[in-house]
Amino acid sequence: MTDQEKGYVVFTEEMKKTHTILVPNMLPMHFKLIGKVMERSGYKVELLETSGPRIAETGLKYVHNDTCYPAILVIGQFIDALQSGRYDPDRVALILFQTGGGCRASNYIHLLRKALEKAGMGHVPVISLSLAGLEKHPGFRLTLPLVMKMMYGVLYGDLLMTLVNQCKPYETERGAAQALADSWTERLAEEMTSGRAGYRQVKANYRRILDQFAAIPVERTEKVKVGIVGEIFVKYSPLGNNNLEQFLVDEGAEAVIPGLLDFCLYCVYNNLLDHKLYGMQKRVQLAYRIAYRYLVNKERDMIEAIRSHGRFTPPTLFTHTISLVQGTISMGVKMGEGWLLTAEMLELADKGVNNIVCTQPFGCLPNHICGKGMMKPIKAKNPDINIVAIDYDAGATRVNQENRLKLMLANAGSRREAPEAARPGGAPRQDESRQEAQAFRPAV
Repeated sequence: MTDQEKGYVVFTEEMKKTHTILVPNMLPMHFKLIGKVMERSGYKVELLETSGPRIAETGLKYVHNDTCYPAILVIGQFIDALQSGRYDPDRVALILFQTGGGCRASNYIHLLRKALEKAGMGHVPVISLSLAGLEKHPGFRLTLPLVMKMMYGVLYGDLLMTLVNQCKPYETERGAAQALADSWTERLAEEMTSGRAGYRQVKANYRRILDQFAAIPVERTEKVKVGIVGEIFVKYSPLGNNNLEQFLVDEGAEAVIPGLLDFCLYCVYNNLLDHKLYGMQKRVQLAYRIAYRYLVNKERDMIEAIRSHGRFTPPTLFTHTISLVQGTISMGVKMGEGWLLTAEMLELADKGVNNIVCTQPFGCLPNHICGKGMMKPIKAKNPDINIVAIDYDAGATRVNQENRLKLMLANAGSRREAPEAARPGGAPRQDESRQEAQAFRPAV
């Protein structure tokens, strides 16, 4: 079938040898590791790390300003790179993730192709990275070994992100935690490209990473903990959220962010729910059940490594996160981040993180429903919780966003100083040490 018949430019076997694949930057440490895994499989990959106002300005030239803000940034970053002169447009390809749902991850690829046409570069291939196989590209195939090594990259990335966030606000030498994370990112990338990427090696590295982060000199002072949830791009990407994590650290807070693995589990789990709610072929359901068990076990291993080390606070196991959302929002709400967004706010509250920033692209309907729309029932369950929703958009001013964040932090500080009896909710909540509740879950 020709490109014209398919409706898009195909990435061919020949292009695998000649083309560089550009990757948009959402999670620097995660994506560097995943990019190295792809290189090990024979692809030439480069992660785009450009930033600044010109990215959004470029996106607005080729995408309608009512389009979701992450689409404007991702498309702007791609076209800015292609117009920079650093790449030969005849020897470059772009890659974009698609989940198969009705939100950004499935539709941006078509907006990107329209933007490339408008910019005079419609011949540039755009690869769909999707486990659902939404598009076929002969030169790019997701094999099982490649997917498994990518998952190791997600596990490492989540661990490093967790440790950096727990060290950075307290380090006596500014930048020490990030420098160590960058060093480990390079080391792990080298291991993963040299063939030493077995799971036994992954678990051994957990301990080495934990030991080295524990050795960072820190000054243990009491800091306000602030959770970050929301639309996946603006939650994680410094480009999308105006470097929110660093801003919170500079303001004397500790950022707490659920990992990328939870979103991967959310996508797999939703397919199991589809079988229960709507019916699904048994063979397909079996594959998702195996994937779900595999990912939960890998997350459990990482959590146990952190817990047994004793120095850092581990993430919450996904099965417990599921249990927390029961009775608050339907598990059938799956557009965008869906019920996971509500669950992550409840998860943070369960861990004692009562100050939460809900990041959302302006006009993002799923986030308005599952984020803003769920604040009232979440606060009814957790009277001491402090949630602020921040809109991110090309027209939103950074000063306004930061002023709202400062107000939230000031409110958090006053609550912490208030006598316990005067605080909303009275006595402190139980923390994560309580037993996992039995969750509604499909048979796995």
